[in-house]
Amino acid sequence: MAAATGAASRSSRSAAATVCSSPSTQSLLLPAGVPEAATTVDPVDKAVLRISRFADLDAATVYRLMRLRIEVFVVEQRCPYAELDGRDVEPGTRHLWTTDGDRVTAYLRILVEPDGSYRIGRVCVPEAYRGAGFARRLVVEALTRTAADDPTADVVLDAQSHLAGWYERLTFCADGKEFVEDDIPHVPMRLSRPCRSVV
Repeated sequence: MAAATGAASRSSRSAAATVCSSPSTQSLLLPAGVPEAATTVDPVDKAVLRISRFADLDAATVYRLMRLRIEVFVVEQRCPYAELDGRDVEPGTRHLWTTDGDRVTAYLRILVEPDGSYRIGRVCVPEAYRGAGFARRLVVEALTRTAADDPTADVVLDAQSHLAGWYERLTFCADGKEFVEDDIPHVPMRLSRPCRSVV
């Protein structure tokens, strides 16, 4: 499930969690033609971006991240399934999230698939933060990070069908037939590399 951004979507003592403030990523979040200096600071820009492997997360952060995922994907979407699927702890998995104080404002994870592609999943935003651009900031950061790691590797995800257009605006394309998972229609999507940059 990679897609509760529109319908739904973790401070930590972990010194290993990377705090990011990349100007190149920030510029991707601006509307075309708007210079960075001309913008005012909004909540998305103020949020702290964090990236970590599971082994480097402290218990309180793991709790906050998993709680958000369960609130969105299990409780809100009424899907009683095994949210903890074993992939969070894989050595190649990266967890990305933003915080506003001690509140998690968005989350996603990046998996490394057996074929070498990257899989974005568990994209979620708490209801109070939806529609502000937090999910977009994380997806853009995930695309930037994966391109830096391997500029030739594709990025895939399974979007909830009502969000396919949102992912298309981030240069993903449908990559197969719609399917139903946990009573929710999904569309497999792919961003093939090399590709044009996200604007």
